[in-house]
Amino acid sequence: MAEISARLTTWAPRVRSILRIMTGLLFLQHGTMKYFNFPPSDYFAGGLDNMMRVAGGIELIGGVLIIIGLLTRPAAFICSGFTAAAYFMAHAPQSFYPVINQGELAVLYCFVFLYFVFAGPGPWSVDAARGKA
Repeated sequence: MAEISARLTTWAPRVRSILRIMTGLLFLQHGTMKYFNFPPSDYFAGGLDNMMRVAGGIELIGGVLIIIGLLTRPAAFICSGFTAAAYFMAHAPQSFYPVINQGELAVLYCFVFLYFVFAGPGPWSVDAARGKA
């Protein structure tokens, strides 16, 4: 069992990079939906208020930075705070329970981004290539 654990541990930094990339890709979709109507949705920026435009900008820019692993820690810090604020503004007033108020995704994003603030981007990132991870 120790041998399996040791083998899995050697993959941990690479899996952290994969988690970062996938999280960024999923987060980016929220911004592309708001600004480019892709995938098509009711949240297209043509009819959005200023708060949704700012949200879309954070999702676009933050998503790209997280995907490529550039300025990962500060980008993740901003995205974590943004998703926490989104939860408390849009979901928490509906119910105390995230499963009821449909806020699970916002909470999950908040804590995954917070993890990257402390853990860093992993080896497959621009930050790592620049020696700034």
